Amino acid sequence: MPVASRTILLVTTTASSTPCLKNPRRTDGRRSILWAGLLLVWALWMALFPAVATAQARAAGGATITQMRLEQADDGVYLSAAVQFELPTLVEDVLDKGIAIYFVAEAEVFQERWYWTDRKVAQVARHMRLAYQPLTRRWRLNVSPVPITGAAGFGISLNQNFDSLGDALEAIKRIGRLRLGDAAEIGDEPLHQVTFRFRLDTSQLPRPFQIGMVGQAEWNIAAERTARLPLEKQR
Repeated sequence: MPVASRTILLVTTTASSTPCLKNPRRTDGRRSILWAGLLLVWALWMALFPAVATAQARAAGGATITQMRLEQADDGVYLSAAVQFELPTLVEDVLDKGIAIYFVAEAEVFQERWYWTDRKVAQVARHMRLAYQPLTRRWRLNVSPVPITGAAGFGISLNQNFDSLGDALEAIKRIGRLRLGDAAEIGDEPLHQVTFRFRLDTSQLPRPFQIGMVGQAEWNIAAERTARLPLEKQR
């Protein structure tokens, strides 16, 4: 009986290791377009960032103490500071309705003691009331060392009138020569530190506004900064 013959065909596949050649001009062109796009996005962001930051600060409130200086004179120790903040639109609307708003700048002097809690040497405050006068269309700023809540506060307050809200706010942002106390009582030892605070005092607003502002960040305008002695001598 004949035997069937089988033939097996072997197919050999050769893998090529030759890399695919790319067009260098096309690659460089795509890379240039990518970099140009990134630079354009960066330039647009840098141009829009100040406006976005200002809008966010205006919407959310907040404040920053940009400068703070302690000075010793013959008649006492003084603090000067500069505060930066944007008045939110919601607060401006309250002012336009003839309702006054209040700011407080206060400072505390502490003597550090390693064996006990720090001792408070001095505490002072400057209260400011800002209101719009519809009849004269001007802005009035009252400044007093005590809360301006009655005849006593108005009686010892200093009055200033401004043609615009911006001018009135600039006066509020500049805290000049806030007297902390006598130089002999405070001294100039490095163990003393001064804490300065600035805030919008919402406790003096009418009661309905205090209830309505709960949870609204626009009313949270506050800042704090601490500095150590020694003091800058007045020339």
